[in-house]
Amino acid sequence: MRNSLDIAKPPSATRVVVAMSGGVDSSVVAGLMAEQGYDVVGVTLQLYDHGAAIHRKGACCAGQDIHDARRVAERLGIPHYVLDYEERFKAAVIDRFAQSYADGETPIPCIDCNRHVKFTDLLATARDLGADALATGHYVASRALPSGRRGLYQPVDADRDQSYFLFATTPDQLDLLRFPLGGMTKPETREHARRFGLAIADKADSQDICFVPTGRYTSIVEKLKPEAAEAGEIVHVDGRVLGRHDGVMRFTVGQRRGIGIAAAEPLYVVGLDAARRQVIVGPREALATHRIGLRDFNWLGDALPAEGETLACHARVRSTRPPRPALLRMVEGAPEIELLDGEDGVAPGQACVLYDGPAGAARVLGGGFIRRRQDLRPAAAHTTLQATI
Repeated sequence: MRNSLDIAKPPSATRVVVAMSGGVDSSVVAGLMAEQGYDVVGVTLQLYDHGAAIHRKGACCAGQDIHDARRVAERLGIPHYVLDYEERFKAAVIDRFAQSYADGETPIPCIDCNRHVKFTDLLATARDLGADALATGHYVASRALPSGRRGLYQPVDADRDQSYFLFATTPDQLDLLRFPLGGMTKPETREHARRFGLAIADKADSQDICFVPTGRYTSIVEKLKPEAAEAGEIVHVDGRVLGRHDGVMRFTVGQRRGIGIAAAEPLYVVGLDAARRQVIVGPREALATHRIGLRDFNWLGDALPAEGETLACHARVRSTRPPRPALLRMVEGAPEIELLDGEDGVAPGQACVLYDGPAGAARVLGGGFIRRRQDLRPAAAHTTLQATI
């Protein structure tokens, strides 16, 4: 007989390591696991020098959050460990974040944190502790598949859906991972926290990038990659030089406000050419993208389409946008996504996540990072901007 985590052991013989961030979600996961009789071990990661953020609301993994996680563990009566992952976090997340901006991309550090730190290093630590499962407070679900592996699905609470940030989770990682909040809403989670008597029951959710305690990511990028702050030209897609900028890191594809130039028509950032230090701008229609290529592709579905064939799916190009109809095809072994209705402001460095349906507990098929455009060279008049893969 299988327990509530779909493991063929009684709860008392099942060791569950819970990744505890100090927030309400992971704290409730620890409480639920302890209440159900599992052998629970809480682990909190110290990911950066938290001195500057120790009293700042909205920053996860900071000093106050570590303190909160420890208090929750004491309240629940479970062992709790704090692991120093600062060096790993800097190399895998912070340095990559800065490099991505220097390359003219718009990075998502939470995805890198999940795939390089939490679901790689922490998962290895959980195995070293003899864990049968690593449980987290993410709002996403996993279920057993006919193949015996586990699939990744959107949660019940669509407003809290974090599946976009977990597309890089591998099948081997999913076998050990569990997401107890996948079937709950956020209000239900907070009610559990109150029921457990946790002081963090009404704690605000983290909103900002955890390693940017000032809220100004440009200061970190400029320190690590000063070339990203070098001045350059603002160029129209037709080749006209319209002005100057003070660093490509201050811009992202789709941006309209804060470009710093006056024009008769609304202009949007449609591309960034970091090598030439150019910010490419144009009218809204220049933002339209129908085809993109992906790098670092991770597949969680069943069979990939054969070369020359297509797979109907739904693609999500921003965490704040719903999945839209798309086709996946493999071209010389590389994934190509056709966005059937088109999308505006598709930014290199962001993720494109594929689902088997538009919404409603759809299965995550996989995804990758949107590759940079290769043809941002508006040197000649009448140059058009095409999305290439």
